[in-house]
Order: sequence, then C-alpha cells, then structure tokens
Amino acid sequence: MSATSSPTPLRAVPFRPPTARLALKSESHSGGPTELDGAWWPRSRDLTSELPDLADMLDPLWGRITRIAVNPRHWPILPPRIYVNGHVVKVGWFTSELDPHAIVLLSFTAGRWNLLVVPPETGVPTAARLMVAASADTGPRVTATALMTAERARQGHPQTDMDTDRSDGTLLPHVPSHHTAVGM
Repeated sequence: MSATSSPTPLRAVPFRPPTARLALKSESHSGGPTELDGAWWPRSRDLTSELPDLADMLDPLWGRITRIAVNPRHWPILPPRIYVNGHVVKVGWFTSELDPHAIVLLSFTAGRWNLLVVPPETGVPTAARLMVAASADTGPRVTATALMTAERARQGHPQTDMDTDRSDGTLLPHVPSHHTAVGM
C-alpha cells in the first residue's frame, strides 16, 4: 500500500500595495547622527498606526527595525513600545537631543537611519520638494529642521511657528503637542 498525503491548501492573500510614503537615498545609510537618509510622509500623527507601514517598507531594506527615537513635539501619544509585524519596536523620545522634524530608526543588525518627517498636513507639492531634498545623494548635508526652515522661507513664511501647509499651499500655524519615492 502506498502512502499519500494531501497537499496543504493554498490560502489566497490579497495584494496590499505599499502604503508608506517614503523617499530614501541610494546610499546604504548616513555617516553621522544628523545626516538624513531620506524622508517619510506619514498620513497622521498617530505613531502607533503609522509605524507598521513604515516598518513594512524598511524591514526588507534595512533589517528589522527594533527601536525608534523621536522628539515628542509632533507626536501627541508616545507608547513605550509598538507591535510591528510580529515583533516589538521600542519607542524612545528626547526633547533636546533629537531634531523635532526627524525620526531615528535603529536596526540591531544594520545600524541607524535618520528620516525627515514631513508633517501629515503638508500639501503634495511641498511634500514632494521636501522628500526629494531629503533623499538627494548630492548637495550639502542638511538637518531636518534646516530643510523645513528653507521650505518655509521659500514660501515666504520664515516664522518658526509655521510648520505645515494645506494642499493649496497655505501655511498653517504650528500647534505644539505635549510630547526612491514610494506611495506618493
């Protein structure tokens, strides 16, 4: 008698297009703690819901993201940890040590990366300019805040309390809180 086994049934998994809006330099990673490796344009200021989409894009490129650090100025809720793709990402926050317009991502296996965080309320033309500038492989190295300040000055609003714009290009006042392009 011969033994037969039935094949494991295949399970259909629906296609899920990338949802993180991300632009990265072609270099592997930055040479310094303030040098940008690209830009991320989240859809909200809810880090718990935004981080999984970012990790979905970055884990295959940079290795599993295990820690992040942010300045709490633009993130109203900062949980100590976020569950992403079946693993824990620890969240740290620093008010004076980190650029308020950046996020630092750490991978145990591959190192550290710094991304400009384009405010979610930013209009498409402004976000596109910021993402291209942050992910450019040539030109002067600038910080996330320097890019945001230059963009405000370009639009004729050099005040530091103006952070974001609407799709019509109108700048909105900043309301402080307590704490290769893809998907555009």
